[in-house]
Amino acid sequence: MPSSPQDRYDRVAISLHWIVGATVLAQLAFGWTLGELKRGTPARAFATNLHKSTGLLLALLILARLFWRLRNQPPAYPMGMAARQLRAAKFGHILLYVCMIGMPVSGYLASNFSKHGIRFLNQVQLPPWGPDDKVIYGFLNGTHDVLAYVFSALVVGHILFALYHGFIARDGVLSRMSLVRDRRPQ
Repeated sequence: MPSSPQDRYDRVAISLHWIVGATVLAQLAFGWTLGELKRGTPARAFATNLHKSTGLLLALLILARLFWRLRNQPPAYPMGMAARQLRAAKFGHILLYVCMIGMPVSGYLASNFSKHGIRFLNQVQLPPWGPDDKVIYGFLNGTHDVLAYVFSALVVGHILFALYHGFIARDGVLSRMSLVRDRRPQ
């Protein structure tokens, strides 16, 4: 389906989408592999602090994306989409944003209720501002873990629905966020 500029997100939104998407996938994969490293080892401490650091940097990128999204109207969905599809898409995107914000916030807060705090990029110690409290840490870290499962499922669903719209339905939904502009005549 051909696209015109008003049918697509702008270049900033598209760039932020793909950069955030790629870094979210990398950060989720990084987080899942941390469990493979033995607790109490220098390798685990190094990797954990690197995960915390990249999470903080990713949070800034997500905030930039959210700021841009709130200040710029998205293009309309293609004509003919069922109302339930539109509701599901909007709800799915809200859940993605909740996870994109909830993951770094819960991780950051959990780190501040641990004696370890955050060693940013394994160079600069950011001392924890909260007490070393195993109950609060456990709750926040548990929240971070649950969100990781939910977020991972949402990301997989988001990718699968994008592929469906792009290659099966061919309804123009995927082209709204495509890196390559459709150049076919209208």
